[in-house]
Amino acid sequence: MSEESVSEETPVTEKESAPIKGVILMSYPKIVFMWPSWIAALICGFIMWFKPDLSTNLATNVCWVFLIFFTLNLVVLSFDFPRATSFSLFAIISACVLLVVLAFKSKPDLLPVVGNAIASVKPVANATFFFIYFFVMSTIYAFVAVLVRFDYWEVRPNELLHHHGMLSDLERFSAPHLRIDKEINDIFEYMLLGSGRLILQPSGEKRAIILDNVFFISGKEKRITKLLGALQVQVRHD
Repeated sequence: MSEESVSEETPVTEKESAPIKGVILMSYPKIVFMWPSWIAALICGFIMWFKPDLSTNLATNVCWVFLIFFTLNLVVLSFDFPRATSFSLFAIISACVLLVVLAFKSKPDLLPVVGNAIASVKPVANATFFFIYFFVMSTIYAFVAVLVRFDYWEVRPNELLHHHGMLSDLERFSAPHLRIDKEINDIFEYMLLGSGRLILQPSGEKRAIILDNVFFISGKEKRITKLLGALQVQVRHD
C-alpha cells in the first residue's frame, strides 16, 4: 500500500498532529507550606484595620486565631506525619488541648490557679503587625516563584530535560525507560498542596534524581505515566 493511500485512509487532524506537551516538575522549599498563616495574617489585618481597638475581646480572639494558624504551620514544617495514624494522633492531641483551654475559660473555678493563668494571657496585635507579616511572606513567595523557574525538570515522551541556570543550561536524559517512584512523606503537606516526593531514575544513570515538595504530585505522576506509556504514530504530508 502506497504512502498516499495511507494518508487518505488515516487522515491526521490538527489535534493529533500537535506535539505532545511535556510535564513540568518543580521542587519547592518548605516555606510554601506557610500559606495558611499567610492568608490568616491578611484576614486578621483587615479585621483589625476596621476594628482597631486593642482592648476588646475581638482583638484578643483575632490574635489567638493567627497564633493557632502560625503554630500549626510550624508543626508541619518541623515534623513529618507519614501515616494516617500520625495525623489521627496529632488531631486527638490538638482536640484535647483545645477542650482543656475552653473548659478553663468557661469555668475558671475548675482549677483557679490554672484558670487565672489562662485568663491572664491576652495576646493582641494591631493591623500593622499582620500586614507586615503578610508583606514579608509575599516577598519571600515572589522570590521563590522566580527562583524555581531557573531550576526545574521537564518530562517529554523521549527525554527528561533539566533546565537550570540563569542562561537556561540544559541537561538531557533518556526517558523511555524512566523509573518513577512517588512518596507521600507528610500527610499535612499533601493536604495543603498535594505535595510529595518524586524519585526519577533514568536508564543508564547511577544516581537517582530526587525532587522534594512537588505540587499536586498524584496528578503529575499519572500524566507522566500516561505520557511515557503512549506510543504516537504520525503521518506527515509533504
